[in-house]
Amino acid sequence: MSYFREHKEGFWGTIIFHAIILILLFLFGFFTPLPLPGEEGVLVNFGNSKQGAGKEEPAPAPRQSTAAAKQEETAPPVQASTPPPPPPAAAQAAPAEAKEELMTQDYEKTVALEAAKKKKEAEEAKKKQDELARQKQLAEQKRKEELETQRKQTAEAEAKRQAEIQKQKEIEAEKQRLAEIERKKQAEAEAKRKAEEERKRKEAEEAAKIAKINSMTNVFGSGSGGAGSSDSKSTGQGVSYPGGNQGSPNGGNSSKYGDGGTGSGNSGNGPSFSLSGRSATGLPKPSYPGNEEGVVVVSITVDKYGKVSNAKAGVQGTNTYNASLLEAAKQAALKASFNADPNAPAFQTGTITYKFVLD
Repeated sequence: MSYFREHKEGFWGTIIFHAIILILLFLFGFFTPLPLPGEEGVLVNFGNSKQGAGKEEPAPAPRQSTAAAKQEETAPPVQASTPPPPPPAAAQAAPAEAKEELMTQDYEKTVALEAAKKKKEAEEAKKKQDELARQKQLAEQKRKEELETQRKQTAEAEAKRQAEIQKQKEIEAEKQRLAEIERKKQAEAEAKRKAEEERKRKEAEEAAKIAKINSMTNVFGSGSGGAGSSDSKSTGQGVSYPGGNQGSPNGGNSSKYGDGGTGSGNSGNGPSFSLSGRSATGLPKPSYPGNEEGVVVVSITVDKYGKVSNAKAGVQGTNTYNASLLEAAKQAALKASFNADPNAPAFQTGTITYKFVLD
């Protein structure tokens, strides 16, 4: 950078000087005119052959006489002498010249004809050049049109190819979507099938378990079903789901539902139940939580598979409302089980009676 600052005057001077030289060369340079001008001839006058013949020698040119005069002025003086006689050969040469055979030209090429011919040739050359330029321009235009046509065809082919690719992508996406839907349907069907198989398996296990339990002897034997008395048989009435107003018109406050039905129990103070058309497969005894006696009647809801789904202690027939006895009776009722009956209502209601007696 410091070098440029030190020599910037020299740089600018060199640049300006060369710029002036280039401008002068452009302005005053030699140019060749195009097209080139035609060559011009030189007029030569050969004169007339008859007029050219003569006996006298033409006088010398004035330039020659002037030169001779100068030579005489510069020459040193000499003694006068008699001039020599004219040579006879000069007089005799004139007739000899008249005897020479003269060459003539019948046709003379004029400058105007040559110029017209050259002009015509120049015009023809110019026409040829213009024709060549026109043909070249047409060829270039044709080439450009072909390139444009080829470009359009290429663009159309590329557009078609892209459209085909897009179409294939859409088809593949649709196939994948349908395959995914089909896969989900199959998965759902498989899940349903497995769930159905699992349900059937559980039902079969429950049925086998219930059949096994039914084959066992009743834990509490047979006895009164109404209030757990020592009678061998009693009547009771089951309540079907969803239930309603049931009972005997002639019954009292202490009577059971309906006209009575069969039930089972054990002699003594064991629990007894009332559930129409069903038999107990398990009636566990409640734990005795205190020092109080009483009877607790529990209302139960049983499904078709024999399971107790709901229990409510302290319904009609209960003579004690000790919370411990009610809770113990409810928990024992929830653990009870009955035989499975596919023809039974979805939910069937009944009662289980528990007697708490002090030892």
